[in-house]
Amino acid sequence: MDKVLDNLQHIFQRPFQSSVLIFALILFIILLAPILFRRFKVPGIIGLIIAGVIIGPHGLNLIAKNSAIDLFSTIGLLYIMFLAGLELDLKGFSNYKHKSLVFGFFTFISPFAIGYPVCRYLLEFSFETSFLVSSMFATHTLVTYPIVSRFGISRNEAVGITVGGTMLTDTAVLIILAVISGSVNGEITPGFWIRFSISVLLFLGIVLWLIPKLATWFFRHFEGEKNSHFIFVLAMVFLSAFLSELAGLEPIIGAFAAGIALNKLIPHTSSLMNRLEFVGNSLFIPFFLISVGMLINLHVLLEGPHALIIAATLTIVALIGKYIAAWITSAIFKYSKANRHLIFGLSSSHAAATIAVIMVGFRIGIVDENILNGTIVLILVTCLVASFVTEHSAKHVLITDKSESPALPSISEQKILVPIYNPNNMERLLDLAIAIKNPKNRFPIVSLSVVEDDLQAKQKLVEAKINLEKAIIHASAFDQEVEIITTISQNVPSGIKRVATEIFATEIIIGFALKSQFTDILFGNVIKYIVENTNQAVWACSISPQLSGHKKIVVICPRYADREYGFNLWLDRVFRLARTLKVSCQFLSTPQTFRHIKEYLHSSKMVISLKHTEFTDWNDFTEISAYIQPTDLVIITLPRNGGISYKINQESIPRLMAKNFENYDFILIYPNEIEDNPEMMFSDDFDKSLIEEGINKLSNKARSLTEIFRKR
Repeated sequence: MDKVLDNLQHIFQRPFQSSVLIFALILFIILLAPILFRRFKVPGIIGLIIAGVIIGPHGLNLIAKNSAIDLFSTIGLLYIMFLAGLELDLKGFSNYKHKSLVFGFFTFISPFAIGYPVCRYLLEFSFETSFLVSSMFATHTLVTYPIVSRFGISRNEAVGITVGGTMLTDTAVLIILAVISGSVNGEITPGFWIRFSISVLLFLGIVLWLIPKLATWFFRHFEGEKNSHFIFVLAMVFLSAFLSELAGLEPIIGAFAAGIALNKLIPHTSSLMNRLEFVGNSLFIPFFLISVGMLINLHVLLEGPHALIIAATLTIVALIGKYIAAWITSAIFKYSKANRHLIFGLSSSHAAATIAVIMVGFRIGIVDENILNGTIVLILVTCLVASFVTEHSAKHVLITDKSESPALPSISEQKILVPIYNPNNMERLLDLAIAIKNPKNRFPIVSLSVVEDDLQAKQKLVEAKINLEKAIIHASAFDQEVEIITTISQNVPSGIKRVATEIFATEIIIGFALKSQFTDILFGNVIKYIVENTNQAVWACSISPQLSGHKKIVVICPRYADREYGFNLWLDRVFRLARTLKVSCQFLSTPQTFRHIKEYLHSSKMVISLKHTEFTDWNDFTEISAYIQPTDLVIITLPRNGGISYKINQESIPRLMAKNFENYDFILIYPNEIEDNPEMMFSDDFDKSLIEEGINKLSNKARSLTEIFRKR
């Protein structure tokens, strides 16, 4: 019995030595702390930091700050910066990069301008110490970024300029840190600047040029190795962080650069993105937040008024400086109060770069223990303030966006039907369905297999159901729900039509072959029948598995496409696809149609780069080769017979695409029709003489044919 008690005493001796017990305790904290603190309306991030204070060396001393904790903490910190770069809307960022420069300038200069005189003349620090501590005020860590990600506003413009400004100011501060460190060690020479500049350029070249090419090759050649994709991405992140360290920068710069480098290759709705976010938000990032709490020593506040004064001064200066920067930026760009507070909330938390700056200063002897302890208190307070402000302002921004966003006609109720004819196409068709699906839509994607009614129907039905169950597994990686339907019908097309009607589908996404069976499938049985006998939008797809490999989307619209009933519906899906793939859109259309496209984009408040090329020559459709590249995703809108933009020569486009563009990925969209009433939509400026002209041409051709037969 004594031996058992001694063993238990050894196991629970503080700090814990059992790695199993330590890991179990941390997992329980990650599980329970956010849940408990949210009951008191306290952000979960704060719960993790406070839990770190309690269990850390300066609290109950349950867990020591050892190399294992430091390793997981480093992974979490790099993960935060990587996800920030990965989720950054580069197309939107390119539209407000100048705003990021403005915010980056003010969020650096405002805290520095306030902090230096306070440190130099009020706290009476030396020049080097004042300069270093003041630059520390300018840094901030995106500790609260998971909050905006959870609320789904990571693509908000205010978030985008804050993320961009974060990297600008943190990079500037870390360069200052490298200069001060070199100055104290007597290393600042012309050779230092040459070496530093060359190493940074090499780092940027490898990360932003070589890694995307390597990733493109890897994803293409190892398409089915989903686990390998995840490991590859992590390897690139930590390689980039290490290269950043070699270049004389902090690893967080490398992690963020890796996120930007892989941004276009990992769609936001992909299974890989889901895995990356899940692992980071579930394990590594909470680990980092707990480790931040473990650094905090609240006992320093009881050692005398001097430590308390330094801690309070540093904290107040840091918060005031960041608020002034957010206020000036919002005033210049006329942001709302909620967006101003969102910028302040995201940029006011100090952790990663702040710790890096102070620890380096402490190591080289220009920062004493009082400043170190005061900085730790600053980290706790600013993280608390940032978390409350970010969560509160994110809710207000979300409410404001909802109230200001225009109601889109029939877009909210979206139900996508994906008939599976060839099991090899299942995943790529589902990926497309997920990419165009409104994330707020409550309906699952419906995957359908139709079995012809014959003697083997029962066996085929069982096999079809087994194949469709793979769709559920595939979609679950995206956090998407798929409903599977297997049915027996006299023929496949009529079965698809019946199910589309029964479930009130809005879109039918179907694939077709390009070679031997193309004519049979497209014109004989399936797609042509569906197009002629349904009112739903039909997406006929010939696409490769890697949607994210495209450089841009090229959309070809016939004249008067903007007058068709389903114009806004398919345009909304195309814009959502472009935003998911993080690519621009080039429209080949008339100026009038493009004007309506721009108006719809403005009303939908999506941020997408648009280009326009005037194109009206549908008589020689193969001329589009001058406007497209094999890396483009080509989308062609084809009205049904009787549509206002319909022309007889459009019937040959599917055949021309299959014959002349088999190396291209393309989608043929047949827009929605008004149910049971496919009337054309005329406006005042529509030239109704076109109808008369068409009738006259048909009459002339009929007379010509009659004359020919008479002569024979």
